[in-house]
Amino acid sequence: MSDGMRDGGVLDGFHIGYVPAEAGEEVSDFASEWEDVHFASRVWERQTDDGYRADLRVHVLRGERLTDLEALRAFLVDYHERDAETWTLRDFFHGAVTGLRDESHAFWLAAPGVGVSVLIDPECLDGEALMSVSLAVLPARDG
Repeated sequence: MSDGMRDGGVLDGFHIGYVPAEAGEEVSDFASEWEDVHFASRVWERQTDDGYRADLRVHVLRGERLTDLEALRAFLVDYHERDAETWTLRDFFHGAVTGLRDESHAFWLAAPGVGVSVLIDPECLDGEALMSVSLAVLPARDG
């Protein structure tokens, strides 16, 4: 597209309405599970001299333990091996829902038991791109 916008398609019930032109052209989908939470993941990556680098990752997380935003945050602290005390996050609004973000990661609870997480490589994309992608991830419309 001439404006550099790409559509990210549908991932586990969510439409990824915007992918920055700077994100790699290689797109892969993965399914995994960790601590009773199921992940549907889509990754945009590029080939480098050392292999591949993920520029953008979108995850839809589903699990009973994801009851609210704090429960999602606690899960992501464990999953990403972050220090809960030092992980500085700020609020953002995803429609009527409050999410949390830093400079390379944004996440929100789309519904009880369903979280969405967007991560960028800050060497490729910036915080503005992170938020543009995040705000464009919306429930997919049925047929």
